[in-house]
Amino acid sequence: MERDVALPPTNRDYKVNQAVLYQTTSNPDQNAIAILNTRRRPKRPSARPDGTVPVLGGIPSKDENPDLRGTPSLSGMKEWLHLIGHSTANIDRLNIIHVAGTKGKGSTCAFIESFLRAHGKRTGFPRKTGLYTSPHLIYPEERIRLDFQPIDRDLFARYFFKVWDALTRSSGTLPRYLQLLALVSFHTFIREDVEAAIVETHHGGEYDATNVIAHPVVSVITPLGMDHVKQLGPTIENIAWQKAGIFKHGSFALSSPQEAFAAGILLSRSSEKGVNLEFVELDSTHPEDASQLKPDVQRTNCSVALAAADRFLREKKAGPLSPSDKLQGISQFSWRGRFQHVVEDKFNWFLDGAHNEMSVVKAAEWFIGNTPQRTAPTRILIFGQVSNQRNGVSVPKRLANELCRAQIHHVIFTLYDPRQEFDVEPTPGQNEPPPCETTF
Repeated sequence: MERDVALPPTNRDYKVNQAVLYQTTSNPDQNAIAILNTRRRPKRPSARPDGTVPVLGGIPSKDENPDLRGTPSLSGMKEWLHLIGHSTANIDRLNIIHVAGTKGKGSTCAFIESFLRAHGKRTGFPRKTGLYTSPHLIYPEERIRLDFQPIDRDLFARYFFKVWDALTRSSGTLPRYLQLLALVSFHTFIREDVEAAIVETHHGGEYDATNVIAHPVVSVITPLGMDHVKQLGPTIENIAWQKAGIFKHGSFALSSPQEAFAAGILLSRSSEKGVNLEFVELDSTHPEDASQLKPDVQRTNCSVALAAADRFLREKKAGPLSPSDKLQGISQFSWRGRFQHVVEDKFNWFLDGAHNEMSVVKAAEWFIGNTPQRTAPTRILIFGQVSNQRNGVSVPKRLANELCRAQIHHVIFTLYDPRQEFDVEPTPGQNEPPPCETTF
């Protein structure tokens, strides 16, 4: 199969929009990241604060759907795919498992990939897996993985510039940051002959850039909760409606257990779209002592992932997961930055990327459950929250309340980028300290 082999020329100007030129350096990867960063969206589309559920249908205009403000991320994706030489049929041939939800998406995607990779080692299918997740932990190329390994920087630069050069030859609108990354991931998976791709949504589902996927083999919904409410709406029903947008007629859908209101919306949308939806209960056959399944939320994520991998293989008529596939899939599972315990120079680091009230509760429970409370080592909380889309006080306040039992001695607040501007104004009473000794 034809491959893209030429690295982009260096020390030349690349157009990043109609008015800005970026001078490249001699490092193609740095050039790619620098251009990518110019495509960050200043403000995401948002739903009206009254929580009205958007109308059904395709990409809405402002006249057709006044409840959605801004341009949906899905808008333009088909056209950009065409510009870089691909169609939605090319995307369908990747055999995609599409994953949406509020929490556990990354872990669930990683579990699915691990099960399919184990099956592939034993049977030859899939020969190669692709995994697209967000956000990245350290480097943007971590979002795009082949056989679970992040693509190397040279390969990232090569495929990025193949996509970018094709897009900039057109006089039309250029994709934003997440849209561009999704396009690069699809291009990478197609060029690398991926036989199974697990794709995580960015935000929501119905209008998400990844929802250009027309015929997923399986769609998966992980636990739903209140997050990204500015974009998705202020109620759990709004959020469930948006997430269920990844359901496609004729495909199979799975969901973790949900609250009654959310489950009702998912069932309604699955019926509307002609999709078989199954709610997955906790799998009692998982090994009890596996560290990869701690805390218990990972057992839920693993159960949904196992059901998704099983259904995928049945749909592809590839034979079931064997008991050894399942054990290997669990044992080789790894997802950095999520319930991660690192011991270094006699220090114990407990690392978790929790960033909303729902997830910090689980992170705090995990920390307390893994640290002896009768001894008194110095416990330091290092906390950073970089988002102008969430309340800047409620999440750390909830975390402080949950950690009251943990005897935290010091708290350090960090900023990823001190130039980041926040648009959240605290409401009266939000600056009051939580009812325990940890203060802010």
